[in-house]
Amino acid sequence: METQSCVGVKNEWDIVAARQAGRSLSKEIGFGSVDQARITTAISELARNIYLYAKRGEISIELVEKPSKLGLRKGIKITAKDQGPGIPDIRQVMMDGFTTSGGMGAGLPGVERLMDDFTIDSVVGEGTTITAIKWIR
Repeated sequence: METQSCVGVKNEWDIVAARQAGRSLSKEIGFGSVDQARITTAISELARNIYLYAKRGEISIELVEKPSKLGLRKGIKITAKDQGPGIPDIRQVMMDGFTTSGGMGAGLPGVERLMDDFTIDSVVGEGTTITAIKWIR
């Protein structure tokens, strides 16, 4: 089983490739179809943000494991990284309905709701790294 993939994001086709890589790995790991859809939706949103705002970056998708009371717990970790303009006000972009692209504004708050763990690190003028993890229930 391939446990990691990385997709460079420079155009709209790369968004599709990142989604497909995420769906494939989430299925291999053992996620059900509903969680596969959640994961691919989150990847799509993150990759789209890279394409729209940073112009280029990458989406890394990998199997993660952590000990739990029932043994080893599996999950999928999505890391979206770019060297774009950065986010001046993270609190603002994390508000439901906030949009700079004229879209629906589901954006990053939507990704946070779809996934179990979510962190965002951004430096204006240097770029943004977002990490999101979904654990198998």
